[in-house]
Amino acid sequence: MLSALGNVWKIPELRQKIVFTLIMFAIFRMGTHIPVPGVDPTAIEQLFANGNLFGLLDLFSGGAFSKFSIFAMSITPYINAAIIIQLLNVVIPTLEQWSKEGEEGHKKTTQVTRYLTVVLAFFQAIGMSIGLKAAILNPNPVNILIIAITLTAGTVFLMWLGEQITSQGVGNGISLIIFAGIVAALPKNIGTIYHYVQAGTISYFSVFMFAIIAIAMVVFVVCVENGFRRIPISYAKRVVGNKAYGGHSSHIPLKVNQAGVIPIIFASSVLMFPVTIAQFIDVPWVKTIASYLEWGKPLQTTLYVAMIIFFTYFYTAVTVKISDMAENLKKYGGFIPGIRPGQPTADYLDHVMTRITLAGSIFLAFIAVMPNMIAAATHIEGVYFGGTALLIVVGVALQTMKQIESMIVMRHYEGFMK
Repeated sequence: MLSALGNVWKIPELRQKIVFTLIMFAIFRMGTHIPVPGVDPTAIEQLFANGNLFGLLDLFSGGAFSKFSIFAMSITPYINAAIIIQLLNVVIPTLEQWSKEGEEGHKKTTQVTRYLTVVLAFFQAIGMSIGLKAAILNPNPVNILIIAITLTAGTVFLMWLGEQITSQGVGNGISLIIFAGIVAALPKNIGTIYHYVQAGTISYFSVFMFAIIAIAMVVFVVCVENGFRRIPISYAKRVVGNKAYGGHSSHIPLKVNQAGVIPIIFASSVLMFPVTIAQFIDVPWVKTIASYLEWGKPLQTTLYVAMIIFFTYFYTAVTVKISDMAENLKKYGGFIPGIRPGQPTADYLDHVMTRITLAGSIFLAFIAVMPNMIAAATHIEGVYFGGTALLIVVGVALQTMKQIESMIVMRHYEGFMK
């Protein structure tokens, strides 16, 4: 294993890509400590001390949100823009056409996503500046606009940084920036647990239980993320002249967690909206609704699970084109043994996908409510070992390792993933 890992540094191109990626990480981490002008850091810390409403956003930004640095919004506007564009592919014919045009279509879609990112980032920055107005030293319209432009510029720079990693480094740059932000919070979380032990708030047994649960969850997520249902495919033989073509077998891999972490993000956003609004307005009925939707309350947990299951089916239905899959099989002479080509194949694939999606949605719901279960079992609170973060870290790590593995094997070296 160690000798195989050493092969990474034997390939000059791969070595340069890894070093470039690490340099980009260093720039990202330095940016999280550059404060936005005109903001009182002490007031920001007090706002975060009052609750964990923004804990997930702070986790994704690597602590930049709680410091209100230039990278406070992280790359979330870009992710939201990409999700919106992906969903609009179904209703806007132009976007759907671009998705079928290969590299040229991808470039056009990427450009539209960039423009939408700037718009979303600016409006999010305005809302954030107004919402955290108590922490602004001189909250007049000009200063709020300057802060909003600064935050938007920070997000655009991170978007550029991610694209540079994708083109010149290893892995997907946008995903790796989120990955770096989450991993950067680990020392702080370990420090929090250490202070709990020193203060006598929790016992060593609780820490041991927390570590066991964390390791077990990582193994569980890795297994499910690598889980596929393989649908066997056979191709009919075709005789052209004296030569026979086709006749081989293959399979369609249908992933268990096809939707990824998107349903959790959708459900969290919907449920956090009234709670966020209640923080800034003094309307009794809004505060009443928000009190029922506080994190960990029975109603909030029930709605959270139901929304995750719904959004898993919804997002899978939008992104997985079963009819196109069946049509392509028919066009190229492929068929599922025992199933007729065309509509019967589409119906069969839809039936299988529905059953797999149910398992995937239950998995996502379990991962999402896992922090509440861990807190109840170990009495360790204030440590963001969330299911969303775990899914992202595991998914990005596996994706990046597979890319490095393929580059090593392609150059006739022994790989490190078995």
